[in-house]
Amino acid sequence: MNRIRLLPDQVANQIAAGEVVERPASVVKELVENALDAQAGQIHVEIQAGGRSLIRVTDDGLGMSRDDALLSLERHATSKIRAATDLASIRTLGFRGEALPSIASVSRMSLTTRERDAEAPEGTQITIHGGKILEVRAAGCAPGTSVEVRQLFFNLPARRKFLRSEETERSHIQHYVTLAAAAYPEVGFTFTQEGRMIWQLPAVKSERQAGGGLGALRERLRALSGGETKWVAVDHSAQLEPPANAPDEFTDEAAGRFWVWGFIGEPGVSRATREEQFVFVNRRPVENRGLNFALLEGYHTTLMKGRYPVCCLFLEIDPGAVDVNIHPAKREVKFHQEHAVRREVTQAVREALLNFHARPRPQVPSSGPQTTPVKPVPAVPDLPAHPPSRVESKPATREFEAIAPPPQTRQALPAEPRPQTARTNPTNQTPSISAAASEKATATTAPAEILPPRAVPEAVPLLNVPLRMVGVIRKLYVVLESDRGLVLLDQHAAHERVLFEQMLHRLEQGQAPSQRLLLPETVELSPRDAQFLREQLATLNRLGVGLSEFGERTFLLDALPPFVKASDARRFVLDLADELKATGQTVNTLRLGEHTIAKTVCRHAVKANDTLSGRELENLVNDLKQCQMPYTCPHGRPTLIEMSYRELERKFGRVQ
Repeated sequence: MNRIRLLPDQVANQIAAGEVVERPASVVKELVENALDAQAGQIHVEIQAGGRSLIRVTDDGLGMSRDDALLSLERHATSKIRAATDLASIRTLGFRGEALPSIASVSRMSLTTRERDAEAPEGTQITIHGGKILEVRAAGCAPGTSVEVRQLFFNLPARRKFLRSEETERSHIQHYVTLAAAAYPEVGFTFTQEGRMIWQLPAVKSERQAGGGLGALRERLRALSGGETKWVAVDHSAQLEPPANAPDEFTDEAAGRFWVWGFIGEPGVSRATREEQFVFVNRRPVENRGLNFALLEGYHTTLMKGRYPVCCLFLEIDPGAVDVNIHPAKREVKFHQEHAVRREVTQAVREALLNFHARPRPQVPSSGPQTTPVKPVPAVPDLPAHPPSRVESKPATREFEAIAPPPQTRQALPAEPRPQTARTNPTNQTPSISAAASEKATATTAPAEILPPRAVPEAVPLLNVPLRMVGVIRKLYVVLESDRGLVLLDQHAAHERVLFEQMLHRLEQGQAPSQRLLLPETVELSPRDAQFLREQLATLNRLGVGLSEFGERTFLLDALPPFVKASDARRFVLDLADELKATGQTVNTLRLGEHTIAKTVCRHAVKANDTLSGRELENLVNDLKQCQMPYTCPHGRPTLIEMSYRELERKFGRVQ
């Protein structure tokens, strides 16, 4: 008797549904992707009971004819690819043709559709229960498609039993709709649950060329998450070099174009998890460990351990240079040039953070309290090779003169002008919209109104506004006043950042020193780590690490930079390999000994209870302004905290 049998189509569809439809959010994802691929201008998502009892996705896209609607319910029927070669350059969100038949096989589904340009006034409605077509009839409907899914997993009790609570499933659905709405600001989204509208987002005019989508994206982010998060614009383009053995299609100049744009959180804006990291590749939300590492590397020394940055970043890359067909749910992607992509993402984030502080101060009238014009304090000409006035020259117990002069002679610390950066974004503005201000969306034949993004003046970095010294709290926290509110400066953290960058600057100016070990040590590594380090030997030797091959998988460590202390040679080499993999090949001496440098400057920086004079505090602030990353110490702790006048008025009950 034959033991191998061909499974019926219904069973095969249910097996496929196990890969495609993990939970109600998977159904919403597939249906919304179909709507976006159909050039929808308005998408309405409605759920009940966390998607268990009802999921309805309605769009005003291209729609389908009667024959296409029936054919779409067959496995691997799609309009998005024609041949196997199309899989190498996928430009749509969906492409497998598995979503609708898989969903229909595990639910009671109704599909109503009408072509946008059809002459006939009627559409088509198909009713399917458990993969069986029960009825096909003509129906009156607006152009577009509406898919209604009821009683998900009604014929698979085991799968239904493993669903989470309604609140959990609802949060997963809302998370995906949020991702889709952020990726497509030019599409209007409405989200309804239990008959109550959660938010309604009007379409925003968006131009994706040359950073033109930043204004629309900022407005959509404000509608989704409110205006509390402070964003820094990212706009970075590069030309990726093709690999040495790349096929002919990857050697074309257009195929190597790479563009990173979007927003990241300002220095000090972070979360305890990665939940607010939105990364899109060709506007597809993805999960990629390499991109997560690249993002953290871009924030290097500006985040505390255990904290993660907030971002909404878009990577535009040639579709042929990325493989999206490696995951059943299309959540993960693989790049042909993984290291080059990570390097450019890190560079884009780093440039944005550096440009944030270097942004020139616009000459606008101050809206805060007016101060008497006085002669400014002369700026510090260069970064000194030693700490500010106080350090190592005065004992900590000595009493200094008053921190602030009398009110009639009180001086303001000048905000030094910054050079114009090479990359400017005229659309990096802060529009404001209301997420629920529009009337209820309905599917109509008229195109949706697209609102232009509204502009407001660009935010000015804190150290680029005039600061006036008020006093010191507990001989640690310096109280400053700006035209925006109250500013607190941690003198220890600020001095740490100043010394850290000064030592780093001196270290990078000359050749990295190297100190021979008294007893060289041999280190045996795994084949993968050995191959990686073998490719990095020249770089490591230039940085002062004496590492050489001593066998097939064995290396000899005989020299280290003076600032690196390694009690365990094998652990040091393994940590070094992990560090190099995380940072890419563009490493420098600071990465090898930055922990030692950070500990050194922590010991030499001014401490709490170290009294500083007014002039010394002014020098400290001026030195901090000269730093590349002045808003955090080397450990990622903030150096400055700002409290606006509105926050103060709210705390005192003057405003609601």
